[in-house]
Amino acid sequence: MPELLDETQALESTTVGIFRTATVVKGGRRFSFAALVVVGDRRGSVGIGYGKGRGVPVAIEKAQKAARKNVVKINLKDGTLPHQIEGRFGASMIRLIPASPGTGVIAGGTARAVLEMVGVQDCLTKAYGSTNKKNLSKAVLAGLTGLRTKEQVASYRGVEIDSTVVEEMIAMGQRYTTTKSAAPKQAAAPAKNENEGGRKGGKGGRKGGRRSESTPGGKGVTATVTQIKPKPKPKAVEPEAEKQETAAVEEKPVTETGAVQAPVTEATPEVKAPEVKAPEAAAPEATAPEAEKTEE
Repeated sequence: MPELLDETQALESTTVGIFRTATVVKGGRRFSFAALVVVGDRRGSVGIGYGKGRGVPVAIEKAQKAARKNVVKINLKDGTLPHQIEGRFGASMIRLIPASPGTGVIAGGTARAVLEMVGVQDCLTKAYGSTNKKNLSKAVLAGLTGLRTKEQVASYRGVEIDSTVVEEMIAMGQRYTTTKSAAPKQAAAPAKNENEGGRKGGKGGRKGGRRSESTPGGKGVTATVTQIKPKPKPKAVEPEAEKQETAAVEEKPVTETGAVQAPVTEATPEVKAPEVKAPEAAAPEATAPEAEKTEE
């Protein structure tokens, strides 16, 4: 991660690699460390430093001091390179190619660290030969220091130069980004109801089903919305006895005192059952006194 070194110069440093070496002595092995650091302000200034020490922090500090001494100025063009160039150092060779806005830095770890510290935002790279971090970082720096702007080349040759391919590329990219940013933003899609449009079953599953207004149709499919009204709840049927009681209560007149008078009903005549007369006892026989008389 880049580290801010000097606030006045706005220099940042990033460590490209840490190297360990061991020296065999009578008592055993003695280790030492070396650090490769890149320093830059992301506005066209960059420097590479290499330092050694008994510990990693000491090696990094020495490398940062060496890198600040070796800072050089690089010619850039609107966040990219003014032209294509190749850099060589030792057995390493790298090709740096300008790119249109929005491409980004397409590079490996070593080349990316140097290009980002310079301030390159859009660039393509291709490394050939050795990928040693020390040689490759110096090859990138050698290629960057060989860049020339259109004005410098025109002054060297004494001729006028028309718009270059890189300038046309940058202008096209700026027009594209401007029109894209000026386009109206699409309204955010409404939230989807949990009960509608599920993956499995439910309302509106994968194989058809009802879709709500918030669920758009697929490609070439127009979503149809069907509104289903809820069925009215059936009214509870009151029994006839309760209806008569409620009707009777409603018909009761209310007196001045607030008491409810009972309704006056006509007395129905009582129907008497017909009296059943008991059969009369048979009269005693008339011959009974005669028999008594004869006995006397």
